[in-house]
Amino acid sequence: MEFAWTPEQDALRAHARAIAVDAVARYGRFNDSWMNGYSKEFSKELGELGFIGMTWPKEFGGGGRPPIDRLIVGEELISAGAPIAASWFGDRQMGPAFMAYGTPEQQKAFLPGILSGEDTWCIGMSEPDAGSDLASLKTSAVLDGDEWVINGQKIWTSFGAVAQYCYLICRTSNDGPPHAGISEIVVPMNTPGIEAREIQDMTTNRHFCEVFYTNVRVPKANLVGEQGGAFKQTMRQLEHERGGIDRLVSNHALYLKARERADTSDPRVRQTIAQLEMYYRIGRILVMREVLKQAPAGFSAATKCFCTEHEWRVAQFVAETFGADAMLWDDVTSGLMYGPGYTIMGGTSNVMRNILGERVLGLPKEPSALKK
Repeated sequence: MEFAWTPEQDALRAHARAIAVDAVARYGRFNDSWMNGYSKEFSKELGELGFIGMTWPKEFGGGGRPPIDRLIVGEELISAGAPIAASWFGDRQMGPAFMAYGTPEQQKAFLPGILSGEDTWCIGMSEPDAGSDLASLKTSAVLDGDEWVINGQKIWTSFGAVAQYCYLICRTSNDGPPHAGISEIVVPMNTPGIEAREIQDMTTNRHFCEVFYTNVRVPKANLVGEQGGAFKQTMRQLEHERGGIDRLVSNHALYLKARERADTSDPRVRQTIAQLEMYYRIGRILVMREVLKQAPAGFSAATKCFCTEHEWRVAQFVAETFGADAMLWDDVTSGLMYGPGYTIMGGTSNVMRNILGERVLGLPKEPSALKK
């Protein structure tokens, strides 16, 4: 199926593409640019262009534009490899979280910095012993008068060493079920007691960090939403994270590079390209359903699973096309090295399938129940 775009949407796409091409010329091209392409300068440019908070209501300072506009802009920027990472988390998750759960004071304090591209946010979620299992996290926040005292460790915190703020998921109670005692707290990253250590991955990128919190004190007012209610709040955040266009086109620039090089006189190569083109189109439909809120609740797990597994297939195609040349260290090799991460970041494919089975299809959790 081919979608018909309005003249206004075509013009927006052309504008976004021109901005992306210019950014790549000035700042370089980044594989998985929403994760690896950190540029505070370009982030501020995006803010001036109105490309951050495009869909936010105008009363919060946003553009009040339809969700499909953000998809168009995001697709062009990421497909080209423009460095959007400095503002992506704030735009995608933190802003919507503050609008949904934040106090008026929090909205006034934090939304403008996100919209302008001035502030970079990181998300303190995974821990050494709590990756995809959010309910097992141990980082604690204990109320002491008018302050939270935070102790614990987070890992795989992207931009933890450069972000101005961390949106921290932590445990404020051990009473009741494990997921019931989790809260969300804003932590300025210059607060005493925080140590962020960069982790260099095999692409040589250093955005991942492990972050240690030792008696870190932040105001009681930094609690976002309901104390102990973060599990539900975080699940809503992950809906934004898992169903976006970033999960489909992270390595699209590498795909285009390989497609130009591919030997299309070989029918097997033509068949592979045709399959990948079909997967791109299916993935776009799934993402559009998420963006237009036409997908069932929880279906973003299926969208994320399909799209990131497609990205892995693209990486394999790129490797096969470049052959031995892919072993020479350059941007192609760097992009291929990131391939295994697609189906892990944001929840592994196995976790996504469990979510889909339990929350969308209503399958029983216990294998024994299947026999009855």
